Amino acid sequence: MAQISIGSTLHYEVREPTLFLFKIAAAVTPHQSISNEVLTFEPSLDVEQCQVGEDGNRMHRAIVQPCNLTVRYAALADMSPEIERTGEVAEADLANVPAEVLTYMNPSRYCESDLLARFAFEEFGHLERGYLRVQAITDWVFEHLDYVPGSTSATTTATEVLLKREGVCRDYAHLAISLCRGVGIPARYVSGYAVDLTPPDFHGFMEAYLDGQWYLFDPTRLASTSGLVRIGLGRDAADVAFATLTGSAMLLDKQVWASNSKSTQNPNKTPAVSIA
Repeated sequence: MAQISIGSTLHYEVREPTLFLFKIAAAVTPHQSISNEVLTFEPSLDVEQCQVGEDGNRMHRAIVQPCNLTVRYAALADMSPEIERTGEVAEADLANVPAEVLTYMNPSRYCESDLLARFAFEEFGHLERGYLRVQAITDWVFEHLDYVPGSTSATTTATEVLLKREGVCRDYAHLAISLCRGVGIPARYVSGYAVDLTPPDFHGFMEAYLDGQWYLFDPTRLASTSGLVRIGLGRDAADVAFATLTGSAMLLDKQVWASNSKSTQNPNKTPAVSIA
């Protein structure tokens, strides 16, 4: 059991009437409960909370007139993950995978698993099926990419990352997801908060569907899986951007934080974690 304090502050210069879609509020799942949650807008606005997609990502929608806009979010996340012995977690029987999981086997905008399938099978097709094969994929991504802030853009795809061999958290996740899908393992992108992430920011990681459950992985190794708080999930980062806008506005400043409030887990161990 762990309690994690999370939050973010966004400052915008809004130049003309603009539609904002924010995805900064933490998700509520059977293994992640949220309390002491506060979301404020300055100036005060009419804000609509929406549940988006089959997985119920929370989104806040607002129309903002020209102004200097400040958005503040803070909450406590109580985490109660299921701990598994990794060597015993098998891959899912694809014939019995739930219909809502099947979409995470397909190529998507940033995860071109069809283009990378041959490479994925050559590198990982011979490995024993299960959690340890996904771990081998994320280990390979970590070992073969250099984490270089600013080296990629919002339009960089997994194939381009593989060729460049550098990127940031979203690129690590996109490549690992593509390789998992390439060998027939459903995988999806997760946005969230990460304890003691350096530099502090929203974090991108991934989940793989194994033996009937979703399991968290962070190919960057910048955060322990026990310190990851999920905001939203999707096929890739395009589905869970922290803010999407239609109009004219400039992000002036962004502050993001996550820290352990209390914990009964061993901080030196990173267990297999299922939060779905």
